[in-house]
Amino acid sequence: MMIKATTILAVRRHGKLAVAGDGQVTFNDTVLKHHAVKVRKIYHGKIIVGFAGAMADALNLFDRFESKLERYNGNLTRSAVELAKDWRTDRYLRRLEAMMIAADAKRMYLISGNGDVIEPDEDVIGIGSGSVGARAAATALIKHTNLDARNIVQEAMRIAASICVYTNETITIEGIE
Repeated sequence: MMIKATTILAVRRHGKLAVAGDGQVTFNDTVLKHHAVKVRKIYHGKIIVGFAGAMADALNLFDRFESKLERYNGNLTRSAVELAKDWRTDRYLRRLEAMMIAADAKRMYLISGNGDVIEPDEDVIGIGSGSVGARAAATALIKHTNLDARNIVQEAMRIAASICVYTNETITIEGIE
């Protein structure tokens, strides 16, 4: 039994990045919180991270990732790879059940405990239980509208919230231009 946070979506469009997270935190089938903030700007406002999964685990990884960014002078790629290496090889970290999205003005990555550091083919990436719906909606909005990144993540998250019981419409959005 774990307290879990879900659904993060990142979109880059026309040189602008937006990352959104819903506010719902659950314990099994019970909603504990409606207004959690799962998306934050870090490293002097140059990097946005979002997390999904077990809350305590995600917060632990968030702190470790911030330390990596400080150590590697804000190099997103190097910090993501080093965190993933630690996560995969450290006995304690291997048990953590969470995922992260980390993005800056040029790159975005999904970072997982399997040692994955995945840069998406397209400028859309999502994690968490509502991510499939959010990603599908964002992809359709990119292909068939002229909306900017912020409006795409906002609308895609609303669509995900309408179909995923672990995602709500209380959305936090952070952006970088």
